[in-house]
Amino acid sequence: MSFHFATAWETVADHYPDRTAAICDGHAVSWRDFEARAARIAGLLQAHDLGADSKAGMYLHNSNEYQEAQFGVFKVGGCPINVNYRYKADELVYLLDNSDAEAVFFQSCYAMRIWEIKDRLPKVKLFVQVDDGTESLLDFAVDFERSIRDNAPAERIGRDPAGVYMLYTGGTTGMPKGVMYPVGGFAQFLISMGAVGRELPPPADMSEYPQLLQAIARPPVTLVGCPLMHGTGCWLGSFLPLLMGGTVVTTSKLGLDPDLLWGLTEQHKVSDIVIVGDAFAKPMLAALDAAAQRGTPYDLSSLQQIMSSGVMWSSETKQGLLKHHDMVLADIMGSSEGGMGSSITTRDMSAQTAKFELNDGVKVITDDDRMVEPGSGEIGKLATSAFVPLGYYKDEEKSKATFREVDGVRYSFPGDYATVEADGSITLLGRGSVCINTGGEKVFPEEVEEAVKKHPAVFDCLVVGVPDERFGEKIVAVTSHRDNQSVADADLIEFTKEHLAGYKVPKQVLAVDEVRRAPNGKADYKWAKNTAMEAYGA
Repeated sequence: MSFHFATAWETVADHYPDRTAAICDGHAVSWRDFEARAARIAGLLQAHDLGADSKAGMYLHNSNEYQEAQFGVFKVGGCPINVNYRYKADELVYLLDNSDAEAVFFQSCYAMRIWEIKDRLPKVKLFVQVDDGTESLLDFAVDFERSIRDNAPAERIGRDPAGVYMLYTGGTTGMPKGVMYPVGGFAQFLISMGAVGRELPPPADMSEYPQLLQAIARPPVTLVGCPLMHGTGCWLGSFLPLLMGGTVVTTSKLGLDPDLLWGLTEQHKVSDIVIVGDAFAKPMLAALDAAAQRGTPYDLSSLQQIMSSGVMWSSETKQGLLKHHDMVLADIMGSSEGGMGSSITTRDMSAQTAKFELNDGVKVITDDDRMVEPGSGEIGKLATSAFVPLGYYKDEEKSKATFREVDGVRYSFPGDYATVEADGSITLLGRGSVCINTGGEKVFPEEVEEAVKKHPAVFDCLVVGVPDERFGEKIVAVTSHRDNQSVADADLIEFTKEHLAGYKVPKQVLAVDEVRRAPNGKADYKWAKNTAMEAYGA
């Protein structure tokens, strides 16, 4: 039997039906019910002619329903599409159209946005609304819970391991891109990752998978602190613990509430927490400090590990967390395009910020395709030959640039630059492009610039990121105005909010006499960055 997410989760449900699969806002779902509800979602999808390779958008907050819908899509051999719930109308239409989505699962609070764009989505056959008490059911949508009651469970089927699974990423250039993997290979990769992390032999095929589940003495109880709509939350926070036969704990509350996360850890005896760097870790550390000072520290006795990926996690913050509890802090360096390495910190073993041990198959390669020698001080791009994605969905040009051969070996080049230390570890230097990473969200400057320049008073604009203690980078718009026109910074920021998701909106605006460009019109980002740093840098 071939590896597949749906097949694996059906196996867990068959062997451990009474275990808890998911908990959200105090509502727990057993593995028996998790599988049964997903089977009825699969029945709904089949009734609307969705099957192998069909795509379905997940326009949902963290919830049990998110994972049930995802499971149902996998059951029919389809591909769930992560949808950023911060997107506005044009961004949503682009993503859902580009991904060829035939179904959309959406939160009730976004009903009016779905109503606004539905006629621009001719490929979508089915809209499924998850009731959150905010909006009544749209007349062209079906209710999630009612669908589970009304549809017969789909029969279990054989699934093609070569089918495509993809995760949409903001990337370093342009609009979001779907990073494609063979679904069977990706499921096997995560199962092997979970097995090796527990010092257990990875199963060779699905027939050996029950033996792995039986060998896991304490299945993980994982709290997802970050959104499931991103790779870190989805892969490390949901897929991995479910494949290990464990439990996923979420909250539907938007925004980071550190005390809520620590309270859930205490309440549900959480063993693992998944976060995104200092943007999460610093507020969580502050909450632990405050609780200790009040004389009411949180009970962290169950917590074994905190995992992070996507944003810098400083050694100072790690040490602060370890003062409160003895645990493993796993800082994973990777992206949608491939895993690169990790940095493990414990009370007995510290690690420097941005210093990582490389995974097998990872190299640092110069721009002229030479391998960087350890200790040379030379800068190169990180590349991995281990489980390289198939490419970007419907983007052959960018696929060729990111996934290419060097000396006969196919590598993925996500865009990170690094140096190789004498001991073989690497020091991450960051993206070589002008991509801004703010709180784990990737922001492409040109998209923000175009939104800012829609204001009638703005003549030109360049957007850059400057260091920010909590979010890694904050967005600054460097603008020039048309003759005899002006706009207050706050008004321009409010204007931009009408066109972009909130995390893309500039935090600050810097007006200059002229936005500097090269004679050919190309942006001078170096000048813009220096100018913004002088005004707003740390």
